[in-house]
Amino acid sequence: MQRKTVIALLTVGTILSAGAAYAHSSANHQEQQQKSATLRTPDADAMYKTVEYLSQQPREAGTEGELRAVKYIEKQFKSLGYDTEIQPFPIYNYKTNKVSVKINGTSLNETPEPFVGDASGMVSAPLIFAGKAKKSNINVEVKGKIALVERGDIPFVEKVQNLIDGGAIGVIMFNNSPDGIVPGQMPENTTFPAVAISKAAGLKLVEQLKNTPMNAELDVDIAKIKKESYNVIASRKPDKDQDTGEIVTIGAHHDSVPEAPGANDDASGVSAVLELAKLLAKTPIDTELRFLTFGSEERGLIGSTYYVDHLPKKEISRIKAHFQMDMIGSKNAGRNHPVGGLIMYTLDGRKNLVTDLSAAVSKQIFSKAIPYGKSGRSDHEPFHQVGIPTALFMHAPAEPDYHKPTDTIDKISKEKLKQTVEIIEDSVYRIADPSTPAISKDKVIQATVDYPFENRNLD
Repeated sequence: MQRKTVIALLTVGTILSAGAAYAHSSANHQEQQQKSATLRTPDADAMYKTVEYLSQQPREAGTEGELRAVKYIEKQFKSLGYDTEIQPFPIYNYKTNKVSVKINGTSLNETPEPFVGDASGMVSAPLIFAGKAKKSNINVEVKGKIALVERGDIPFVEKVQNLIDGGAIGVIMFNNSPDGIVPGQMPENTTFPAVAISKAAGLKLVEQLKNTPMNAELDVDIAKIKKESYNVIASRKPDKDQDTGEIVTIGAHHDSVPEAPGANDDASGVSAVLELAKLLAKTPIDTELRFLTFGSEERGLIGSTYYVDHLPKKEISRIKAHFQMDMIGSKNAGRNHPVGGLIMYTLDGRKNLVTDLSAAVSKQIFSKAIPYGKSGRSDHEPFHQVGIPTALFMHAPAEPDYHKPTDTIDKISKEKLKQTVEIIEDSVYRIADPSTPAISKDKVIQATVDYPFENRNLD
């Protein structure tokens, strides 16, 4: 069944390309619609079955559960006629052999936890309080010292990097809430002794430092165990006589957190990537379509970062848009926000090609332009960092089952699965339709509808 929404062309002023607008006369518009309107209604039942299969067991990165999912995903792409690739990349597990913190020769009255990553090292030096380890907190006095820092405001990896750049030789981070000890995350390819302690222990040290110089000793021994995770890549190129040389990418992550079946996070997104691949498998295009599922998102966007880092620079310039889906299927997400709480997050909180197109399409389909907001925390980040217009689609706030063993198939809404696919299918085709010209970065993108910014939290 063909969709009745207008899909083939952009209206006047949507996107300007080098010397040519995405605009046509009324007669040409109708003629082109008849020629190229070939998109179909998403199959929510098929998407639900994909989520059901993937969520039969956890898919933690580097496990048999992830590999099972990867093989299934590639098989689906192959059955649709796509060129496929499984892209392996290294990840590391860490086993704590020893962790010790002494202040003036006396061990703490609690067991500290090492940071996640290669937090090994044995150091002894004066202790100095460095606030939350923002760049503004770092001064020459940090050099050669062990820094006591508070959790919060900036990512863990940024704290560590700021301290390393400032010349610190170790870090003790205390929690900013009374909820126990929360270890941080190490930057990749960095070895630096780093441990976490409780809020009470940290504040006690802060008070003592006001009156008494203190020496700290860190002794951390972490065994590094290499494993393998995977990205799945499927691509379809247009006919050479129609090829604009441009690329559109569509992605989700296939891994889950440990011990969670990850039905919504993010088997739902994977089901949408596969459904979009099916819907666009035979559609006339002048733009390469590339469908991606990433591994190790839950470990810190490792798979998507690896993918982007290994793209040739010339290829990066050819990618005109990246659509990322994460957690798009829960009945219990989104609260009472319109369109089930669907929102588009950009890393910088600004509109771009992806949000402009998708807002216009959602206005057509749902009579409501979905909003945009500002957030990272998913695989749109690496694409943004290299200048590719991108947005994260999800229903927010997240459901109560987020990152829990209760993130199961019974919480999934077929209607919500369908929503995002409808929007992205039309949006992608507005770029890939052979009747529309190539996109130039030199021209301003102009939205055809107004759509609001919302300061809406993910969870």
